[in-house]
Amino acid sequence: MTSLVERYRGIVCDLDGVVYSGHDALPHAVDALNAARAGGRGLVFATNNASRPPEEVHRHLSELGVDLRAEDVVTSSMAGAQRLAEVLDEGAVVLAVGGPGVPLSLERAGLRPVTSADLAAGESPAPAAVLQGYGRDVAWTDLAEAAHAVAGGARWVATNTDLTIPTARGIAPGNGTLVGAVGHAVGVDPEVVGKPHPPLYLLCAELLGCEAGETLAIGDRLDTDIKGATATGMDSLFVLTGVHGAHDVVLAPADARPTHVARDLRDLHEDPTPAHVTHDDAAGETVATCGDARVRIGTSIDLDGAGSATERLRAVAAAGHAHLDAGRELPAWPDVDAWIHEGET
Repeated sequence: MTSLVERYRGIVCDLDGVVYSGHDALPHAVDALNAARAGGRGLVFATNNASRPPEEVHRHLSELGVDLRAEDVVTSSMAGAQRLAEVLDEGAVVLAVGGPGVPLSLERAGLRPVTSADLAAGESPAPAAVLQGYGRDVAWTDLAEAAHAVAGGARWVATNTDLTIPTARGIAPGNGTLVGAVGHAVGVDPEVVGKPHPPLYLLCAELLGCEAGETLAIGDRLDTDIKGATATGMDSLFVLTGVHGAHDVVLAPADARPTHVARDLRDLHEDPTPAHVTHDDAAGETVATCGDARVRIGTSIDLDGAGSATERLRAVAAAGHAHLDAGRELPAWPDVDAWIHEGET
């Protein structure tokens, strides 16, 4: 048996919804990742959250028991700063919008970050660029100075355009909402470096010393983690521990369909046996089996309760994709996620 992790030289792993939820580690995540590293796999952690410096993320992961170095954490602000360093002169002035991770990344890339307060007070020359990332304390004045700079010809790079961000109190506006406010004011769109765009993943592959085709990207969000892997030419693993569920996987467009699906990170060390799909054209039915799990889609959806959670998820995803790809409509959707996890520990 060849496990999933043995098929790749490197792993790019998302954080929230994959490794942890809030401050706490998700079940099995730490052991699975440490075993992958112990087995000789390169491992880096990539996040669209530009506000946290990589050292802060490193401390959090270390406290959870993850075996890693500070340089194993890659943020979208790092990708944005690298992109600007490629096109600007060393020491160029850049307006930093966002949390502490944004100006820190710019400094480390050899650029000179300034704040909106610096510009408003006339204490800085006009910026050559704007790097806009998420920050809890981003204010209207920051967005206004960003708009003024972009309107004046500054290059505009956004770390990511996630419209929402999870918080302890629920869903809140993400960086994409704030980027949209600036965009509406200036009538142009920024260059985006975070997931689902390739630059962040390409930076991770460079740090791993791997080609994209040798790298597995792991995530819980189809619209960022998985779509970004597809855009970069990486295989992807979707885990059912975060934002999206089985129904979302079925309905995902082709460029956001994961290569592999799993209940959680334990399946890195299991054989990724794909589901087998058959069609009954006369009856308009699609059947997928994976191990002892069986899913039939016709005028209704029948779920056979046997099999592991991962086998059930693979059968659901394969049956749903094949049914839709055959030009058939899905019937009313039952609570598939509850069925997938039924009896699991």
